This record gives sequence, C-alpha cells and structure tokens, in this order.
Amino acid sequence: MADSAIRTIVESIHSSPTQAVVYLSGGASQSLGWLMSVPGASNTLLEAVVPYSVISLVQLLGRVPNQHCSQAMANEMALLAYNRALKLSKPGCTVLGVGFTGTLATSRPKRGDHRFFLSIRASNQIWETSVTLTKGKRSREEEDKVASCVLIQAMAKACQISETLDSGLTESEVLNESETQFSEEEELEQLIDGQICSKIYPFSKAESYGSDKDRKIILPGSFNPLHDGHLKLLEAALSVSEGGYPCFEISAVNADKPSLTVAEIKDRVKQFEVLEKTVIVSNQPFFYKKAELFPGSSFVIGADTAARLVNPKYYEGSHKRMLEVLGDCKRTGCKFLVGGRNVDGVFKVLDDIEIPKEISSMFTSIPAETFRMDISSTELRKNQGDVIIS
Repeated sequence: MADSAIRTIVESIHSSPTQAVVYLSGGASQSLGWLMSVPGASNTLLEAVVPYSVISLVQLLGRVPNQHCSQAMANEMALLAYNRALKLSKPGCTVLGVGFTGTLATSRPKRGDHRFFLSIRASNQIWETSVTLTKGKRSREEEDKVASCVLIQAMAKACQISETLDSGLTESEVLNESETQFSEEEELEQLIDGQICSKIYPFSKAESYGSDKDRKIILPGSFNPLHDGHLKLLEAALSVSEGGYPCFEISAVNADKPSLTVAEIKDRVKQFEVLEKTVIVSNQPFFYKKAELFPGSSFVIGADTAARLVNPKYYEGSHKRMLEVLGDCKRTGCKFLVGGRNVDGVFKVLDDIEIPKEISSMFTSIPAETFRMDISSTELRKNQGDVIIS
C-alpha cells in the first residue's frame, strides 16, 4: 500500500470493535484491497460482495432495479449488507452495512456524469454520501481511488475514528453528506415492518463463555414474564453445549397472534436489562427462519417444542417436508438443546420423543438431573402469588 495515511486509518478501523459487510457495484474496488491488505482485516470485514453484472445485482436485490446508480440504490444495498452483518457478526458487536454504487470512467466516453453514491447503515443511524466528479479529469483508476478514499473515510467516521483522509477531490467537486439517526422506537418499528431482521441488547457483562464466542446459545420465548425457569434452563444448556455466547430471543412477530407493539417489546426487554442478560429481538417466529438468521447457533427448547418440531402435522402432514425443512436447519449448523418439560401433566425429556435418524444429531438432551422446572410463564400469570422476575 503506497499511501501511509490510508494504512493508518485502515489500521484504526481494524482496531475498532466494529464489523462490516460491504456491497460494491461500479467502483471503490481499491477500498477492499486496502481493507484486506492490512493485518486485522478479519476483525472488521465479515463479507465483501461485488455484484458487478446486472444479473448479480438483480439476485442481490431480489428485483430488477429502476436505476442502478442512485442514493436510493446505495441505501438499499447498505440495508441488505447491514442485515447480513447481523447474521454473521459476533454477539454484541457493533455492525455496519456498506452500500456503494457508481458510474465512473470507462474505455468509452459516457454521456452522463461520472458520479457515485455511498450509504452506511448502523443500528440507529445512516450516513449518505454522493459525489459528482469532474468529467475527463482522471483515469478510471484515479476515479476509483477517490471513491475508495471517500468510502474508507466514511467507514472510519462510522467507527468513531477521528483520523481524516484526503480523498483527492477538487474544490469544485462537492462531497454531499447527510446523517439520519433513528430512535429505539423507530428501530423497533423497522424490525416489526421487516426492514431489519433483528436488534440485539447486549446487557451481559461477562467477557467469555467457552471457547467459541461466535456461536450463540439461544433460548427463544415470549418471556411474558421472564422467570427463574428460563434462567436456569439457559444455564443448564450451557453445561451441555460446546461453548458459545448465551442469549435470549424474543420474536416481535408471532405466527398465530398479532405482532408485539413497540411498548410491549420494550417492557419485556427491561426484564433482561435488570438482570444483565443479553436479549435479541427478531422478526422470525419459525425455527427454520431463526436458523437462517442465527447460523451455527444452538437453540434451547423444551421437550414439548421438540415434539412439535418433528411432527409432520406442522408440515402439511408431510414427513418428507419435515425432514427437508429440518435438514435445511441442519445445514446452517444449528442444533437443539432439549430440556425436560411438563406436558399434559407428564414430565417428558428428549428420550420420550421419536426423532428421525436423519436429523437426530441435531438434538442434545439436557438431563433432568441438570434441569427440571415444571412451571411456565402462563401459569405464573394465572397465579399472581408467585414471585416473578421483572
């Protein structure tokens, strides 16, 4: 890398506790080389995709774009990158989604402007940048370097890094920048509407949970209310897992009921803040979708839920379809840690459930001697005399 200033600012980005997914189309290609050539790139870069052809961009977006080079396109790419970063990042890490689209100098003259658009999405903020370059002033490589410098500087700003980088723009080439911040309520509205896939509240203070912190140990539930049984079940699950980061998960969207309101989500999240336990709010009520959202994770469930998971009744009565869906979950690296549960007055464990051999390796039993808790949140709500954690 020829420019020491670029190396210095990239080193600062890699030293920050931020991870990013970068989607580039039509320029800023040198930025990827700079990010990956400086040691520590794996601390920052989760994934980089260059959807250069029209077909590639269509597959990324899931539709044919009306305009390939625009601020709206950069924003859409950044949002896709942000959601992808949420799936790939370490638990509790700050994540960014970077979207870039440009139309720069080519081997033949262009009738339109040479310009580019950049968008960076964080959980509660979006940065937008646009530049129109002086036509004919630079070669393609030189224009790409300018765009790359602007992108690296914007990433540094999003990582709260104070160093600055000379992009090489002239006085007549205006760097149009804007920032929009989102409140917690707006973030949760975006989640309910399906714009973002999850929001993490990293309340846990502990630094280490076993040998593999990238892996999440997730206890899903409505937590209305959170009670001691939930806490003890997750603790027991950790004792039979291969390491990982323990967290709870609330789905704001329910398959059979109306979505939770923002106020309901915030009330339930408060329970975890008091106890310093990490909780993730997602918009996926089904386990096969949770597996896509949290690849490589272990889900902590009760025996009653395990029985429903392997019941063809919930797959249009098809045993084959059940194996296909759970097989897809298996391929994401997901597993199920199964605790005993009181079902219709009978305490059942994993051994009481017939698990097809094709997917049996996905299921691990939490021994009854390690965990047994017969009470449920529903029972607690009915019995106001019980002590509720809130």
